[in-house]
Amino acid sequence: MNRTTLLPALACGLLLGAQSAAAVTVDAGDYTRLPDGTNLALLYLQHSSSDSFYAGGDKVSGNANLDVNLSILRGVHYMDIGGTTISPQFLLPIGEVNTGGDLAGLDSSNGIGDLIFAPTIHLMQDPERKKAFALTPWLYLPTGHYDRDNAINALGENRWKLALQLGYITPLSDQWTLDLVGDVMLFGANDDYSPAGVTLKQDPLYEAQAHLRYHLSPATYLSGMVSHSWGGATEIDGVDQHNRQQRTKALLSVGHFITPQWQVLASYGRDLQVDEGGLEQNRFNLRFLKLF
Repeated sequence: MNRTTLLPALACGLLLGAQSAAAVTVDAGDYTRLPDGTNLALLYLQHSSSDSFYAGGDKVSGNANLDVNLSILRGVHYMDIGGTTISPQFLLPIGEVNTGGDLAGLDSSNGIGDLIFAPTIHLMQDPERKKAFALTPWLYLPTGHYDRDNAINALGENRWKLALQLGYITPLSDQWTLDLVGDVMLFGANDDYSPAGVTLKQDPLYEAQAHLRYHLSPATYLSGMVSHSWGGATEIDGVDQHNRQQRTKALLSVGHFITPQWQVLASYGRDLQVDEGGLEQNRFNLRFLKLF
């Protein structure tokens, strides 16, 4: 496939790649129920890079360079409503996308992304907080920067999205903990897609995650995560794009409480398999958490 025919396919397929990077993948321990009245302030710093692009399970480019630098501001508050712990939270992504190789020349929208509102409902009230079971609706508001003339709109998507996610945590022993998380994401229509201003629709996207944590001490843990997402085929101006997604990725993390109020979490990951979009070769995450 030459560059002339490759660029339109890459521009269309980048939508799925950007969504995978922004899928509702959580960190180990995120569904832990903390005492009512607790507040969390978090800052995420993320960098990911890819250079291989896939369509229909086949590699169509090994020179589709895409680098994403993202910061996320997040605030969480735990509160009691009618005997149930609810933890409303807001997330605001800010970032930039850089392209090269076969993607050189494709414009991208950088800056502030879509605001996310996510009130977690803690369905299990474990007094020792060793187990957790919770439901989170993740609502993505179309507030981020979007330009239909840009081939890549990784931050603002000009559409509403809603992900319904269940999270479960259970200890396996004194030192091992298992986190299981699953969600489905539903997409509203983007009625101003591409320079032609046509309508983009998308099927539901599903994801399942498993996190295994090893507690070196009460303040420090190591974790490994494997996740798989599927679905999310798109339709542009009524035409099925036949781009159903399959993506498997892995992540290794180490978390440490420097003080009882401050935690640092560092992670490294990559995609293991992709059917549609860019194969993420490297992902570096750094998270700072302040508890008060």
